[in-house]
Amino acid sequence: MPFTSYCLIFISSLILSISYCIGQGSPQAKALILSVIKDSSTLQYITQIGQRTPLVPIKLTIHLGGQTLWVDCENAYVSSTYRPALCGSKQCTIAKVNTCGNCSSTPSPRIGCNNNACYNTPENPFIKTSYDGGEINEDVLSLQSTDGSNPGNFVKIPSFIFTCVPTFLTEGLASGVKGTVGLGRNRIALPSQLAEIFSFPRKFAVCLSSSTQSSGVIFFGDGPYMMLPNIDISKNLIFTPLITNPFGTGSVSFLNESSSEYFIGVKSIRVTGKPVTVNKKLLAIDKRGNGGTKISTGSPYSILESSIYDAMTKAFIDELSNVTRVAAVAPFEFCFSSKSVGSTRVGPGVPAIDLVLQTTRVYWRIFGANSMVKVSQDVICLGFVNGGLNPTTSIVIGGYQIEDNLLQFDLARSTLGFSSSLLFSQTTCANFNFTTKA
Repeated sequence: MPFTSYCLIFISSLILSISYCIGQGSPQAKALILSVIKDSSTLQYITQIGQRTPLVPIKLTIHLGGQTLWVDCENAYVSSTYRPALCGSKQCTIAKVNTCGNCSSTPSPRIGCNNNACYNTPENPFIKTSYDGGEINEDVLSLQSTDGSNPGNFVKIPSFIFTCVPTFLTEGLASGVKGTVGLGRNRIALPSQLAEIFSFPRKFAVCLSSSTQSSGVIFFGDGPYMMLPNIDISKNLIFTPLITNPFGTGSVSFLNESSSEYFIGVKSIRVTGKPVTVNKKLLAIDKRGNGGTKISTGSPYSILESSIYDAMTKAFIDELSNVTRVAAVAPFEFCFSSKSVGSTRVGPGVPAIDLVLQTTRVYWRIFGANSMVKVSQDVICLGFVNGGLNPTTSIVIGGYQIEDNLLQFDLARSTLGFSSSLLFSQTTCANFNFTTKA
């Protein structure tokens, strides 16, 4: 069947005017993109997709380690192409469902409530709540194609697997958001489904903007990943292995399956090139799945186990002897007068923090733009939070620390490519050219 298209115009608060060009026939694209913007109230990263028939623009929050794309089906979900997945079906097998059954609520059957259905356990990481009755379904999904430099036509996926949840699971999400987009390591998360449907590499790249006024971008498929002014930000990545945590680490850890979240092997920490003394056992994942380092958009700032936090912040403060301390501003403990801190191309002139990886020569360097948070006109704070004793994960690299960095997740090779701050390259994650079509 030849590939043709038609266009629909949606008006939204996320992107004022979006032209959806929906392909008729088999979906075709070498790569896809999502526009992502930071919500100023919740600090969540928000995108928008087209779903259902007729298409409806749906706001969703990015959940980097999430298992599935889940949507509130209890509140005004209407679609002529919605289909529940029945027990024993291919869809249920792909989703690794933990249970099958019938819907006991009334009226039944209805969207999100069917008999002989299969269920998984979607979670909301922002309120640390999961729901073990998430019904597996299929419906139309549309995403925008790209050549890596510019946006292209929107393409239609006729049968995308997602999860229906009741309205209560959307608590704590940004205003107007109807669910989350899971980008985790399992088969029904968005990256793996897209790679299988479009036959492109099982990789995706995240570039989150630090601005609440300008959009960042997520690429699905291979590069180039071009930012204005004509810079391929994928060219200078540093690579480190992704580590599989054999236990679930979110609200669904009881399922006795490996975590869908993204862990990396931090071996040590340096401040201004000087080693910080920490308990190395905390940096490794133990036999119960505790410890280690993960990357998460479920936390706005990085969270460190107490002893790691104390050691790192002490080393950081010791290097700032000529900087004026001011009162703490929650959730931060260490705050300073911005007037006493110089400025550099990569943010405030403060000590660099290195997360040292597989060798001492491979490290993720965090500069002032990603370590210091401006909380008022004259006050900046160290943007790390004390996670207390015995957290499940020792280091959680939060959203703020990955803004204006490119992170490429290669699921086939189980590697992470990272750029450190793009400010060194005189560009940012807000510089993808969304205004010109390929």
